[in-house]
Amino acid sequence: MCADLIDVHWRDKAGRRKKAIANLEDISESGVCLQLEAEIPLNTVITISGPKGDYVGQVRYCVYREIGFFIGVQFEPGSKWSKRQFKPLHLFDPQRLVPAVQPER
Repeated sequence: MCADLIDVHWRDKAGRRKKAIANLEDISESGVCLQLEAEIPLNTVITISGPKGDYVGQVRYCVYREIGFFIGVQFEPGSKWSKRQFKPLHLFDPQRLVPAVQPER
């Protein structure tokens, strides 16, 4: 889980270039969850601008929830995310909540 503001770009059905600032809700090697004010159709190719390069992926879901559209994006092959390339402003690792398992004696 994480939080950060990022730029996203895509083309609408008429081919016009669209740009928005999205709230980054979650990120993994294979994709992201974004919160936007705009709806983006399924299978739309979007580009997410990071400080050390862009990530390209396709919209896999887009659902409206009280505060905006939550959009799931699956990265294209070759657009894997890693902490070394881009670390969101607020990044939470849930494994930090689980204490390390101690070996039995």
